[in-house]
Amino acid sequence: MTQTSLLKQDARTARRNRAEARFKAYGLIAIGIGVLMLVILLGTIFSRGAGAFQQTYLTLDVTLDAAKLDKKGKRDIEDIKKVSTFGYAPLLNDAFAQLVDSGAASSDLKPKEMSGLLSKGAEARMRDAVLDDPDLIGQTVSFDFLASGRVDGYLKDRVTRDSIANDKNISVEQLDLVDQLRAAGLLKKKFNLAFITGADSSDARPEAAGMGVSMVGSLFMMLVVLALALPIGVAASIYLEEFAPENWITDIIEVNISNLAAVPSIVFGILGLAVFINYMHLPNSAPLVGGLVLTLMTLPTIIISTRASLKAVPPSIRDAALGVGASKMQSVFHHVLPLAAPGILTGTIIGLAQALGETAPLLLIGMVGFIASNGPESISEGLLNPNSAMPAQIYEWAKRADPAFYERAWGGIIILLVFLIGMNAIAVLLRRRFERRW
Repeated sequence: MTQTSLLKQDARTARRNRAEARFKAYGLIAIGIGVLMLVILLGTIFSRGAGAFQQTYLTLDVTLDAAKLDKKGKRDIEDIKKVSTFGYAPLLNDAFAQLVDSGAASSDLKPKEMSGLLSKGAEARMRDAVLDDPDLIGQTVSFDFLASGRVDGYLKDRVTRDSIANDKNISVEQLDLVDQLRAAGLLKKKFNLAFITGADSSDARPEAAGMGVSMVGSLFMMLVVLALALPIGVAASIYLEEFAPENWITDIIEVNISNLAAVPSIVFGILGLAVFINYMHLPNSAPLVGGLVLTLMTLPTIIISTRASLKAVPPSIRDAALGVGASKMQSVFHHVLPLAAPGILTGTIIGLAQALGETAPLLLIGMVGFIASNGPESISEGLLNPNSAMPAQIYEWAKRADPAFYERAWGGIIILLVFLIGMNAIAVLLRRRFERRW
């Protein structure tokens, strides 16, 4: 019999060690590939969407001529309101003409063509300022106007002189003027707060589009989901896990809950369209309907996670409570439920995060329309008035032809990711904060 030393590695052990080393290497390579793909994904999102958080503004001194804005000279707000945005257009033309006369820029363009460098909402911007403060009439006021989408794209290297050869929205001569205004410090990029707080805009004004109203729509939908899915899901989980008898009926219920968790989300959208809109005649495109649809979609996730949390509580906790005279309900609500609360909250927040990023159900109930309002003024309006949601707004921008909307779609993804990461971080903090060990 051959004697072998414990201190010397034989061929068989060496093969096992090499196989283990290879397996570890494969695991590290897999993790590295996954991390690399994640870095590439996040890098692509942030590189393409960061521009949406900066917008180009043109500083322009405009003389608010009293003869055009308040012909009666009484500063009566009703008379001032009669001047439409078309009445403010000549003031912009005069401002550009004065800019050329002062030597700040030189161009053979007509003042009206120079005004094409600005967003189509420039006149409305002046009118709103005058209506807010009629005393501005007769003064020369400095305004920071949004530049047009093409000008903004030129400063962000999204638009080039070659790419505008067949573009009717801007010309090479206008880009020459843009270069002069940028050199004079009148045209510069600033942080675009309106992208976070503003509403969507028409196809003619991509530079003015914002996520604010769709964020409000998502908020109201999440409130509906939280108000319905949490109590219904937790109550159903407690009954199924703690009180329901073990028979074929509960087996069927459990199987169907598991199956519903795997149903594609667009099926819930079809269900919401048929039941809530066509049968119950609830308002189309309303966050209330979107919240109801997402509640149906989120309930299986919350029920499954809550049941897992209840099941994780040791049976000794229940036995101890029953042993000191507590009833079945007292043992569940006074002992089991508090111990399972971290897992329940975590599952609920993860379910809400999943619902926040859903798009397919919202497409079917019409929450992809153009919403130009400044947001609801009451809770009832927020629930019942037509609105959009963040993922639906991103989808709407992504399918528009203008590259400026495409940039905003990437920027909207960044905002949505911030919300999702924040909700998952809250779930982790709640678990660590309330988790008890036994």
